[in-house]
Amino acid sequence: MDLLEQYIESHTSPEDELLVELDRETHQRVIQPRMISGRVQGRFLELLVRMLRPRTVLEIGTFTGYSALSMAAGLEEGAVLHTVEIDDEMEPIFRPFFERSPHGDKICVHIGSALDIVPQLGMKFDLVFVDGDKREYPAYYRMLMGDDSGCPSVHSGSVILADNVLWYGKVVEELPRTDRFTQAILDFNRMVADDPRVEQVILTIRDGLNLIRVK
Repeated sequence: MDLLEQYIESHTSPEDELLVELDRETHQRVIQPRMISGRVQGRFLELLVRMLRPRTVLEIGTFTGYSALSMAAGLEEGAVLHTVEIDDEMEPIFRPFFERSPHGDKICVHIGSALDIVPQLGMKFDLVFVDGDKREYPAYYRMLMGDDSGCPSVHSGSVILADNVLWYGKVVEELPRTDRFTQAILDFNRMVADDPRVEQVILTIRDGLNLIRVK
């Protein structure tokens, strides 16, 4: 962590002890712990939820559950967060933390591909946090907007927040032909920027967040 990141984190409201423990366990048990949302992004997600007051939230990519717990902490009573994780090996990590959290009863877990599960839910979401397989970002967007099925999972006023849209700075570097991850992020960012149905801005928080509002 560089000095500027340290400054930002030290001047951001602290995370609760359960999230501190989850962060520590993630770094001990997971191969790529940097994928965790962490204190700054977690607080941003919680505050965004508090301000938007969504009743239905969708998360694509649970990982170890930090972002889900952060958003659930901001949800009002009666609101629900559906989180979808394709890697069933993550469930033994996040499930005990969800059960211990006072906000865990607001979280509904789905194991499998979001591209299969979300259409089956038949719901429209007020807020969507996209943090799944980067190669599938364009497909997630088409699914959410109903481009392939005609049945969108969002409505006018819905907010979509996509993580890692700067992809460690690779979006402005020369692209190797074999780099499907960066190409998908580039395609997603362009797709959103060119879509007249939405308005959006890329925020430089951590690895980049594309904040999208459906008109």
